[in-house]
Amino acid sequence: MNLLPKSSREFGSAEYWEKFFQQRGKRAFEWYGSYLELCGVLHKYMKPREKVLVIGCGNSELSEQLYDVGYLDIVNIDISEVVIKQMKERNASRRPQMSFLKMDMTQMEFPDASFQVVLDKGTLDAVLTDEEEKTLHQVDRMLAEVGRVLQVGGRYLCISLAQAHILKKAVGHFSREGWMVRVHQVSSSQDRVLDAEPRFSLPVFAFIMTKFRPVPGSALQIFELCAQEQGKPVRLESAERLAEAVRERQQYAWLCSQLYRKAGLGNVSLDLCDGDTGEPRYTLHVVDNPTVKPSRDNHFAIFIIPQGRETEWLFGMEEGRKQLAASAGFRRLITVALHRGQRYEGMDSIQAELSARVMELAPAGMPAQQQVPFLSVGGDIGVRTIQHQGCSPLSGSYVVEDVQGDDKHYFRRLIFLSNRNVVQSEARLLKDVSHRAQKKRKKDRKKPRADDTPEDLPAAPGRPVDKTYLCCEHHKAMIAGLALLRNPELLLETPLALLVVGLGGGSLPLFVHDHFPKSCIDAVEIDPCMLEVATQWFGFSQSDRMKVHIADGLDYITSLAGREARPHYNVVMFDVDSKDPTLGMSCPPPAFVDQPFLQKVKSILTPEGVFILNLVCRDLGLKDSVLTGLKAVFPLLYVRRIEGEVNEILFCQLHPEQKLAMPEVLEMAQALEQTLRKPGRGWDDTYVLSDMLKTVKIV
Repeated sequence: MNLLPKSSREFGSAEYWEKFFQQRGKRAFEWYGSYLELCGVLHKYMKPREKVLVIGCGNSELSEQLYDVGYLDIVNIDISEVVIKQMKERNASRRPQMSFLKMDMTQMEFPDASFQVVLDKGTLDAVLTDEEEKTLHQVDRMLAEVGRVLQVGGRYLCISLAQAHILKKAVGHFSREGWMVRVHQVSSSQDRVLDAEPRFSLPVFAFIMTKFRPVPGSALQIFELCAQEQGKPVRLESAERLAEAVRERQQYAWLCSQLYRKAGLGNVSLDLCDGDTGEPRYTLHVVDNPTVKPSRDNHFAIFIIPQGRETEWLFGMEEGRKQLAASAGFRRLITVALHRGQRYEGMDSIQAELSARVMELAPAGMPAQQQVPFLSVGGDIGVRTIQHQGCSPLSGSYVVEDVQGDDKHYFRRLIFLSNRNVVQSEARLLKDVSHRAQKKRKKDRKKPRADDTPEDLPAAPGRPVDKTYLCCEHHKAMIAGLALLRNPELLLETPLALLVVGLGGGSLPLFVHDHFPKSCIDAVEIDPCMLEVATQWFGFSQSDRMKVHIADGLDYITSLAGREARPHYNVVMFDVDSKDPTLGMSCPPPAFVDQPFLQKVKSILTPEGVFILNLVCRDLGLKDSVLTGLKAVFPLLYVRRIEGEVNEILFCQLHPEQKLAMPEVLEMAQALEQTLRKPGRGWDDTYVLSDMLKTVKIV
């Protein structure tokens, strides 16, 4: 039997409801939730001694259950004579003080200020089926009557799905009347997905409209949202912001419903925000693993990413998260990233905070009362210390933060908050080598110690930068490209002129400066704030051999190319990001690879020199176009893809006859590395130049 209307307009028809209740019979209809689902909110805003009017009561058991727990002064009205007769017969002997009246709620017969509460369970939704003039006029009459029969201080409690047009109408009407408007989320659709009754994929909300005494000339409007049954209300600045907040919760409920019904929805992510401030506190990614055979204990797990490590490939990229889920062995894994600027007490407090919320994302088929494991690396939440925050007119807001890596080293990172999941610059911090720390270490060595205590204390935030260590894989590959120069084993004794466009934290030009004693470097940076950051926080400094020019790289190179006595560089490096996030290429900006500009780069490069470019391009068509343009200017082009990242390092040379076979390339890289590894030069043993060039391909 189809009891639901063919179209929403039938909801507003008295004839429809007469037919509905005749077909339904005496069986109660509770499609917006039962008393048990609603009682938490109802008891919060209704007192047992208050006089209550229920409009559009239908044959719901809600009034009866309220009566049975002490709410005795209840009047029920409905437009359907059939249902009023049913309800009178059902309650005449058991609930003698409760009355049922056939009445049109747009023309109520009660005196003004007769009630302290008007309760509406889905009636406004049933009447406001569209936004046509006739419908809106009827709703205006209904809401005006609600306001008339309520006392000052009384409340209109409206249980609703809060669809956009309904929320707009209700909030707009009562806020204009000077009432306080609060929207309280009651329940989510997932609680009821298996119910036999027809249900909705939207959560249920309660509108609590509190009638204030009119104050002439006052424009005060109060909008509040309570997102959890026992949560505190949050004050919002406008009706538009309230509607946006409700819409976010509806989208979340819909997502939970979809995730419950089926796995493999693709790359699903969402933010959980601080209830008081609205600031993002956790970012969740849902990863389903259909290859896992279900068992009792492998349905669902939560993985807490240590602070500061959310940018790593394993946690920050979709393919990495899939690999993590596969190794964890669960049907569904949710990774949780912790946001900078938020305070976290530890794993136990995070687990307590997230347990209820993440269970809403659990897959179907998980046994009741199943314990969900919370996983992490080493069982802790990591360390993140914000050392500096600033705002650049060119780069926007940024932070400099120290984070603890997997090996207990600390790393300093520069992050642009416009792209908070990308590390712009990174440097490893030195371990504590102060005199006081050395004395403490000697003293500690004399004491018995646990087997797992490290010999060297980890670096603490605030330590100096380790200039011998390159954190970024693409920087390592760019340095390895110097092996393409002639006689790389002699580079330490040969004058070497480099132009580096894009300073960031300065680690790339600084590494060249410190490891190649005859090098002279011009670094170009468009943002003066970045020079300050590099100098103050990343150990960068200028010298007679290294100068920074604050200029647009395009203008700087154009100026050099236009000189009669133009300089010639052995190496030109581009490591410059685009400020436009809408482009398919985030490094470099497209103007840097236009053919006319590449001709200018060619004009300042020595005949045997190498032009090294960090390319980050997700648009395959655009990337092919870039490679074609480069090849037209630089006939010899090598490409090195950085594993686990989008970066590709391009090595461009002018003469195809300089092309080397791969064994020759690796041999030259080994020769350069042997020179750099000489005692006293502070070389990082984990950095193998030839490994950086093993996967190089010629375009």
